[in-house]
Amino acid sequence: MPFQFTGFADEAEKSLSDQVSVLKEVGWNAIELRLIDGKNVCDLTDEEWRKAWEYLQGENISVVGFGGQIGNWARSVDTDFQIDEDELLRVAPRMRECGCIFLRIMSYPNSTGSPLEPAEWRHEAARRIRALAEIAEGEGIILGHENCSGYGGTREGFLQLVEEVDHSSFKLIFDTGNNTLHEKSGEATWDYYEACRDEIVHVHIKAAIAGEDGEYSTCFVDEDPIQARILGDLQTRGYDGWLSIEPHLAAAIHAGQDIDDSGHARKVWVDYASRLEQLVAATS
Repeated sequence: MPFQFTGFADEAEKSLSDQVSVLKEVGWNAIELRLIDGKNVCDLTDEEWRKAWEYLQGENISVVGFGGQIGNWARSVDTDFQIDEDELLRVAPRMRECGCIFLRIMSYPNSTGSPLEPAEWRHEAARRIRALAEIAEGEGIILGHENCSGYGGTREGFLQLVEEVDHSSFKLIFDTGNNTLHEKSGEATWDYYEACRDEIVHVHIKAAIAGEDGEYSTCFVDEDPIQARILGDLQTRGYDGWLSIEPHLAAAIHAGQDIDDSGHARKVWVDYASRLEQLVAATS
């Protein structure tokens, strides 16, 4: 297969040991870290990180990326910028330790209390990202912007940020379902992908389709025709990096929808992983 597989296993299990267990169940040996027992990996204390990393090493699990919080839905463009600088500097040595270069960021939602004009919003988001990219470059980190929340949520906005930030440490983590969900159109995801694919360094797999009522919701990867289209194009273009599953079927971390203890989320995650591998094989 041309791709490597990983995922946000916090959508399957809460504890790190259980997340590793589900990875092994599907035959994968890499993880994209986000929540461990409900706490973001970027917020772990040094002692908590030491224990987590020692455990991962003992289980021969590599780390592909950190699901960071910089510029995300909870940090608008008027949030104290020091919070983001501190997060980057806190995780940089941990990322070096585990040989991981991708730190997922977003691009600052506009303020709800005192919203900026679009140009001001863009300039401030770009200023912040550029400053962080300068730090990231020195730390050997790529700030991977996810096409989710912030000024770069649209393809036009992201490309404007690319031009204004103008830094090699600012790239795209492309999520294959976000634009479908946000813009209520599968073609919106393809349009974002087609316009911005030259900036892609990492891929998150999420899928969505419209139901009988016309409302879009997440689905299994092989139920959304846009997924095969994107996977085929990635292969044609020679992308041989990671596909990281983020199903949002049994859990949606950003929306406060956590997994329960029934085992349902784990079963969904395992099924999703298997169906992705089958879809990739079918499009190869």
